[in-house]
Amino acid sequence: QVHLVESGGGLVQAGGSLRLSCAASGNILRINVMGWYRQAPGKQRELVASISIGGSTNYADSVKGRFTISRDNVKNMSYLQMNSLKPEDTAVYNCNHKGLTQDWRPYDIWGQGTQVTVSS
Repeated sequence: QVHLVESGGGLVQAGGSLRLSCAASGNILRINVMGWYRQAPGKQRELVASISIGGSTNYADSVKGRFTISRDNVKNMSYLQMNSLKPEDTAVYNCNHKGLTQDWRPYDIWGQGTQVTVSS
């Protein structure tokens, strides 16, 4: 089994910064893609950013230039540095990992979510 645990959410004023972390544990062989998603009240979940095992990144247009995704392949962790936060960034943020277990089974799992609230 593989588990994800997120941390780093909270309340911040507009213009501030937060750093989210996602720690993976379990029977992991390789994590191919690490991603961060968010869902605001009344809205669909959306991809915020993703990073491949090779380091290629992809960002939602709304966060480009403000958010940075990174990963630590040794620690099996992903991070989302969020700068210049706006009230519209308020949402529950979930990390998602897609990879292989040590017995070569693919997995696609989600963390429990962490609340980010940006006040104006």
